[in-house]
Amino acid sequence: MSELRIHAIPSHCLGSRSRAFPAPLHHVAAVAGLLTIASIVSLSLGSQTMALFEVLAYLARVARGMELDTQGRILYHLRLPRLLLGLFAGAGLAVSGTAMQGITRNPLVSPFTLGLSSAASFGASLAIVFQWTPFPGSRIGIVFTAFIVSLLCAACVFLIAGKAGLSPVTLILTGLALSYLFSALSASVQFVSQEHQLSAVVSWTFGSLNGAQWPHTAVPGALVLLCLPILFLIVWPLNVMYSNDDEVAVSLGVRPRLIRLISALVSVLLTSAIISFTGVIGFIGLVAPHISRMIVGVDHRYLLPHSALTGALLLVAGDTLGRTVLSPVQIPVGIVVSFIGVPIFVHLILRGRTGAFQ
Repeated sequence: MSELRIHAIPSHCLGSRSRAFPAPLHHVAAVAGLLTIASIVSLSLGSQTMALFEVLAYLARVARGMELDTQGRILYHLRLPRLLLGLFAGAGLAVSGTAMQGITRNPLVSPFTLGLSSAASFGASLAIVFQWTPFPGSRIGIVFTAFIVSLLCAACVFLIAGKAGLSPVTLILTGLALSYLFSALSASVQFVSQEHQLSAVVSWTFGSLNGAQWPHTAVPGALVLLCLPILFLIVWPLNVMYSNDDEVAVSLGVRPRLIRLISALVSVLLTSAIISFTGVIGFIGLVAPHISRMIVGVDHRYLLPHSALTGALLLVAGDTLGRTVLSPVQIPVGIVVSFIGVPIFVHLILRGRTGAFQ
């Protein structure tokens, strides 16, 4: 049986060891071009709208280290950090979702399946309501506590699932169980909080890029740049594991448990760091991999970069809409992304393109 199934492996699942699958780099270049346009438009819009050529001129002055006027300082100190945080957050969440779907062979899995969002919300609630943080009364205190609690949740998932062999089913079920646990803990903290504290917790759970500053881009950016090459080093095992069970993967020289552990750790680290700074931004890690899979196929050599660019594009576009549609009121990007992502996802389902969901 194993031998028959090995012969049935599609050529695209052989990744870098196969030359049968054409490189759809033009699709990656196209979404990169769209992302560039969306980024420039995002920088131009705000309380003081700038022309596109003005944005490019200011960016050139920033690159040369030249002195900036008032508009230039607005772009540099407010809009540019917000844009970069959106780019890193969207790319990181999308890549994490791609990796998680690959190692679990489950199209409904996202980075939040392991309970990270619920754990981060609980950590943020502790910091806001009880000031249980090394840096009370500051945003960095909320970020730090949310990050630590989400990592503790991930450690519990790996510890429990590892006892059962670290299979896809145990990872998903353990993550769901802990997600419900941390949701209950977070609700308990909110239940005893004061009105202004509850408002702050709820605002954090919406997910937003408001108040982004240059230091906030450092950690997510560094982790995205660090973790992407790690995932690219294991694209061939990810291709094999996505289309075959562990028995076939082992017969092809892949170590499923090790690859699953590496991918899950990378996803956990990325997701925990990102949502600690932005709050809970859902759906990017679920829908971006599916959109990319429809366009470039399941070969992770192209799926990973396309997913990263697609996730960044969705988040930047969502944040731009949230800032401008009801200006001066700013809609949290987590809400806007769900409004954008759900119709896209339903459209993909209604089109009957089941190949994108397998």
